[in-house]
Amino acid sequence: MWNALTATAVATALLVAGCAGASSDESAGTPAPPAEEVSGTAPVAGETGDAGPGTAPADTARDTATHPEDTSAEDDPGELSVTVGAAGDLLPHASVIASAADYAGGAEGGYEFGPMFDDVADLLSTSDLTLCHLETPLTPDNTGLTTQGVLSFNTPYQLAGTLAEVGFDGCEFASNHTMDRGLDGVADTEQVVRDAGLGYAGPTAQEDRAGLAEVYDTAGAAVAHLAYTYTYPNDGSPTTVVPGEAPWLERNLWPVVGAEGILEDAAAARGDGADFVVVSMHWGQEYATEPTTDQRRIASELLESDDVDLVLGTHVHVVQPCEVVNGKHVLYGLGNFLSNQSPDTTGGALRPETQEGMVAEVTLHRDGSGAVTSELRVQPTWVDLDGHVVRPATIATRPETYRRTLEALTSLGTCDPGPLEP
Repeated sequence: MWNALTATAVATALLVAGCAGASSDESAGTPAPPAEEVSGTAPVAGETGDAGPGTAPADTARDTATHPEDTSAEDDPGELSVTVGAAGDLLPHASVIASAADYAGGAEGGYEFGPMFDDVADLLSTSDLTLCHLETPLTPDNTGLTTQGVLSFNTPYQLAGTLAEVGFDGCEFASNHTMDRGLDGVADTEQVVRDAGLGYAGPTAQEDRAGLAEVYDTAGAAVAHLAYTYTYPNDGSPTTVVPGEAPWLERNLWPVVGAEGILEDAAAARGDGADFVVVSMHWGQEYATEPTTDQRRIASELLESDDVDLVLGTHVHVVQPCEVVNGKHVLYGLGNFLSNQSPDTTGGALRPETQEGMVAEVTLHRDGSGAVTSELRVQPTWVDLDGHVVRPATIATRPETYRRTLEALTSLGTCDPGPLEP
């Protein structure tokens, strides 16, 4: 396990290598003071990754068409295993979109995100099912794109096609930016994601889909994915405000439905035939490496149930710990996978951890009695601001990121991830 590995290797490497920085002329506003722990979140003022004050069709994913009954063990049909991959927040700030335009050679309306993921595509393709978190809406016609210094985002549709090409199978869009472009933006985002051949979970403009899981048939298992946000207005703390034009969106708002409502949705997915249920939670105090009491309470309530098998956390833009509850994992914060956040782009206002994230892979195993346990493997990552390239952080290439990520992950003492290799 990595704790033993890092005891000597990290210390040695840190003597000869530093934490390499990248430069950018863009900066974000200074983050507001943290909210009280019980609020579950913190202000979002630093999310722009850009200068100025904040204000409020493609290739398909790899085939996952195998059905559960095809591969059940003959001697014990209850046994089943599947690997689920996940990465941190996808937050393409204006400067990230500008890099995508540069990669496209300046063609009108052209955006190429592929080079940003070249170094991690093999990692993303390792799992039976790999899920992403979209922090921004996607536009089908590339109008109204994100501009610098504005905390209302919109990303070119080409990103979805790239995500499918590099190994993602589905995405969720439960975020404090879900309503950045209104209900039409929610509908557009889901359509762009599905047109790219990806699955979609989370808030939906389709009332008849409210509360329903996205289900993937992969490696002989049916895996259900649910996703919940802490707010629809872009607020720094959990809210219970539901858009009046779409009251059904409350189904994906955890301050309204609570752990009880999430478990009802998970039980419904089980009743519809899901072998495993994965829950994504947009939560926590922004830029804090420790989970809040809300996070730990909700994770415990979910994982103590037989209806939830894995909890994936997003929103805080830094890596938070993992924890094992009832034999199953919660990753409280996966960090940033792609963004422009860093000390260099914010005049030192943000922590270096905002440049860091991970690719995680969780093996879910169901034994003959139906009990589920899990194993976790992780590869730390960081964003090279020169072109916004997501790179693996290793003990040789990025020792400080490597050390910070593993220390954050293991800080609660119950989780000891192994290394993820392509």
